[in-house]
Amino acid sequence: MKVTVENKKGLNKDVKVFIDKETMNSYMDEKYEEIKGSVNLKGFRPGKVPKEILKRQFGKAVFGEVLDKVLKETSTKALEEKKIKPAGQPKLDLKTYGEDKDLEYVLSVTELPKVEIKSLENIKFDQYTVKIDDSETDKRIKEIAKNQPNFKEVGPDTKAKKGDLVSLDYKATVDGKEFKGNEGKNTQLTLGKDLFLKGFDEQLIGVKKGDEKVVDAILPENFPEKELVNKKAKFNCKILSVKQSEEVKIDDDFAKNLGAKDLKDLKTLISKQINDEYKNSLDQLSKNQILKEIEKIKVDEVPENLVEEEVKVLSQGMSEEEVKKNKKNFEEKAKIRIKAGLILNEFGEKNKINVTEQEVQAEVQKQLRMMPGQEKMVMDFYQKNPSALASLRGTVYEEKILNLIKEKGNANKKEISKVEAEKILKEAHKRDHDHGEEKKVTKKKSAITTAKEKKPTTKKAKSKPASKKTKKVSKK
Repeated sequence: MKVTVENKKGLNKDVKVFIDKETMNSYMDEKYEEIKGSVNLKGFRPGKVPKEILKRQFGKAVFGEVLDKVLKETSTKALEEKKIKPAGQPKLDLKTYGEDKDLEYVLSVTELPKVEIKSLENIKFDQYTVKIDDSETDKRIKEIAKNQPNFKEVGPDTKAKKGDLVSLDYKATVDGKEFKGNEGKNTQLTLGKDLFLKGFDEQLIGVKKGDEKVVDAILPENFPEKELVNKKAKFNCKILSVKQSEEVKIDDDFAKNLGAKDLKDLKTLISKQINDEYKNSLDQLSKNQILKEIEKIKVDEVPENLVEEEVKVLSQGMSEEEVKKNKKNFEEKAKIRIKAGLILNEFGEKNKINVTEQEVQAEVQKQLRMMPGQEKMVMDFYQKNPSALASLRGTVYEEKILNLIKEKGNANKKEISKVEAEKILKEAHKRDHDHGEEKKVTKKKSAITTAKEKKPTTKKAKSKPASKKTKKVSKK
């Protein structure tokens, strides 16, 4: 195989591949030997059909399969030999081919530019840790205690007031008639929350244990008995008990009820919980700083074909007029995203970063936890949309790269208070909102990651090849 690079125009080049007919004939002979044992022709024993008979009978089909195989193998080797990494789909143009002929073809390819990544190992960014004051932890614990009221039954003469827990049995009628589901036993209502039927519990303010009270309420739109929807019902209520909330005592027992060892352990856990609430957002700010620094790294030329693809992504769902109006802006954004993608991908390859199937599935599970009750819908979406799963893989890949850059980079470590953290995040949110910035370079699968998986397309040759089954050639 002879490989030469011609017509070098920036990142665009033609890779000419020549394979002599002797080599092509050896591939053909191998294929004939392979099929000989499985061919059954009248008058010949299995495995004994002469090659000339096979050529007359199956020559075109055999040549088509051999050509397909040779193109796949040699196109990959040719690019590797010349150390060319294609950006997008190389185009394959057959020049000379045929049985008992030399094979010559040209790969028209746009090469990924060389990028400098050494400076990434000293990249500067702010890395925040939030110092949580004891007062913040105590405040959070008090909020938890407040949301876990401790109700204690009061004496028979104490009237129920707003915030009390009333237990009751009831039997309801509509127009004096009973209906399905009209009874309730030991129903508990916190007065003032209005969680049963609208206006129901406020009519119980002032009741005492043992009282009987008739409460009027309108049956709601979602009531199971459709003929009774929006009808007024009378509820004959028997008050079983009235309980008032007492302040929960914050002690070791309280902590143990929440799963901690003791109160000291609970404070440690709550402090960490508050810190974690800010950690993810502050970490994202650090990564945004890294991405901004990456934008400053010079890349001599960005492949135009990738820019065109990225513009299509950015302008999805827009009319032709809108796309035309915003084309320049889209192209600038596309170049920034692709340049960052090129640098991140180069860093990932140099550091042998890969994404395992387990990591992709872990990310899917993370999304499932974020959408309780919709797990099946989310899982079905990823199963039916391989491109969405590929996008998720790209996100995990980028995250791993950024985490490694953070490890190797020059972090300016800052310990800040919770108030300072809130201020920093608020300012960052306002800045992003005002400028319409995108926090992630590759919310979808990286343009470069995608490009690596594409196959070269084959141009029509000047005359038709013997096999009509020639497939697209994988550059892998």
